[in-house]
Amino acid sequence: MRSRCVSPECKRRRLRPACLAVAALAMLMAARDDAPAKSRQSERPIESVQSRSAGEPIMAIVSLRTQRITVYDSRGWILRAPVSSGTKGRETPAGIFSVIQKVEEHYSNLYDDAFMPHMQRITWSGIALHGGVLPGRPASHGCIRLPFDFAERLFGETMMGMRVIVAPTDVAPIELAHPLLLQPKPDAAALAAARTAEAQEAARKVAEARTAAGTALREATQARAPVRTAENLKRIAEAQLAAAETRLGSSISAEAKEQAEDAKAQAVAKIAELQLQWDVANVNLQLRLDAVTAAREAVAAAETVRVAAAEAAREVARELQPVSVLISRKTQRLYIRQAFKPILESPVTIADPDRPIGTHVFTAAERATDDARLRWNVVSLDGGRPHSATAEPHSRAHGSGGRDVEPVPVPANSDRARAALDRIAIPQDVLDRIGNITPRSSLIVTDEAPSSEIGKGTEFVVLLSGEPQGGIKRRRRSPGSEVRYAYPRSFWRTPFGFPTW
Repeated sequence: MRSRCVSPECKRRRLRPACLAVAALAMLMAARDDAPAKSRQSERPIESVQSRSAGEPIMAIVSLRTQRITVYDSRGWILRAPVSSGTKGRETPAGIFSVIQKVEEHYSNLYDDAFMPHMQRITWSGIALHGGVLPGRPASHGCIRLPFDFAERLFGETMMGMRVIVAPTDVAPIELAHPLLLQPKPDAAALAAARTAEAQEAARKVAEARTAAGTALREATQARAPVRTAENLKRIAEAQLAAAETRLGSSISAEAKEQAEDAKAQAVAKIAELQLQWDVANVNLQLRLDAVTAAREAVAAAETVRVAAAEAAREVARELQPVSVLISRKTQRLYIRQAFKPILESPVTIADPDRPIGTHVFTAAERATDDARLRWNVVSLDGGRPHSATAEPHSRAHGSGGRDVEPVPVPANSDRARAALDRIAIPQDVLDRIGNITPRSSLIVTDEAPSSEIGKGTEFVVLLSGEPQGGIKRRRRSPGSEVRYAYPRSFWRTPFGFPTW
C-alpha cells in the first residue's frame, strides 16, 4: 500500500501550479524585454536636413497632434523625430517654454525612479524632454519622450534657454518684419570686444604688479641680513668693550693695564665701524620696505581697476545675451527677462484690450550674410488652434493621422501676428531699457497671463488656457528642491514591480 504523499500522480498535481507560475513569469519577462524592441520598430525614422550644414538650434516645436518634434536653426528645420507626449488626464501642457536645466543621466523623483536619459527640463514642476520608449501614441505622464539616439544628439547640440514651443497642432515659423521688432544697437559687439580687451589688460597689469611686489618683498627680506649681521657683531664688540673697562677698573699690573687699554680702543673703533655698517644696511632695508609698500599699493590699485573692468565686461556680455519680452493682454503689462532673471516690468498699452490678440512667439535670427541686422520669425498659436481654414480637429489622447505631413507656415498667421503688433504701444523709456537685441532674443505677445511656473532660473512660461494641462496640474512646483541628479543604479525590477538587488 503506497502513501498518497509519495504517489507520482500526486507529485505531478502538486508541481503543476508551480510550473505554471514559472512559465508565466518567464513570459512576462520576455514580454518586457521585447516591448522596447517592438516600440522601437514602430517609431518613425529620425530626419535631419541634408541640403545644407545645420546651424545652432534656436527653437524646437513639438506638435501634439502629429506626435513629432522639429528643431529649427536660423534658416529652417534641421532635425525631426517622433515623440510620445502625455496621455489623457496627464496631457503634456501646450504653451511656450525653454530649456532651463540639462542632466545627462536623470532619474525621476515623481514616478518610481524612472530613467530619463539626456533630460532637458522645461518646467521646475517636472515637464521635460528626455529619451524614452515610443509606442507610437501619447503614453507619458506629461513629459515629452524622444527616441534615445535623438535625445542624445539633441542634448549635445542645444544650449540653456533654447525656446521650446509645445503646440496642439502643426505650426512652423514664418519670417516677419515690423517696426516693433527691434534691431541690435550700433557697435554693441565692438563695445563688448573693447570692454573685454580692457578687462584682459587690467588683469595683465595686476599680474605684473603682483610680480613686482613679490620681487620687492624678496629684496627686502634679503636686505634684513646685513642689518642683523651688523647688530650681532656690534653686540659682540660692546661686550668686549665692557670687559676691557672692567679690567681697567680692577687692580692689575701696568702691562695688563696697557693691554686692557688697547682692547678698549679696538672695541671702540669696532663699534664705530659696525654702527656705520648698520646705518647703511638699515637705510637700504628701509628703501626696500618702502618699495614693498608701494608695490602692494600698486597691486591694490590695479586690482580695483581690474574688478571694475571685469564688471564692465560682464555687464556688456550680459547685454549680449538674448532678451525675452512678454506682453500679456490679460494683465496689460510688459515683462523683460534676461539670462533667466527679471529685468523690468511695466504697463503697456494694447488697443481694443477686450478683443483677443492671440499668442505669437517672435524670435530673432541671424542673417546668412554679414548684415548686422537680424531677421525675425513668428510662430502663432491661438487657443491651441492655428488660424487656418483647413485646420483639422485633433485628439490629444490618441494622436491622429497626418504625422508625416510637412508643417507649412500659414500666410494668414503672418497677417494676424502683424496686426497684433500694430495694437501694441510701448513707452520709449521702456524701449530704451530693453537692452541690446541679439540672436535668440524673443518677443511673446499673448492673451494669457504669465504662468506661475515662471520663477528663479526660468525663462518666460506661457500655458494655453484653452488646452488640457493635466501633466502640469498634477505636479507641485518646487524650483530646485526636487531636482535629482545622476547616481549609479545596481538593481533591476521584477515584473511584479519590486526591485531586486
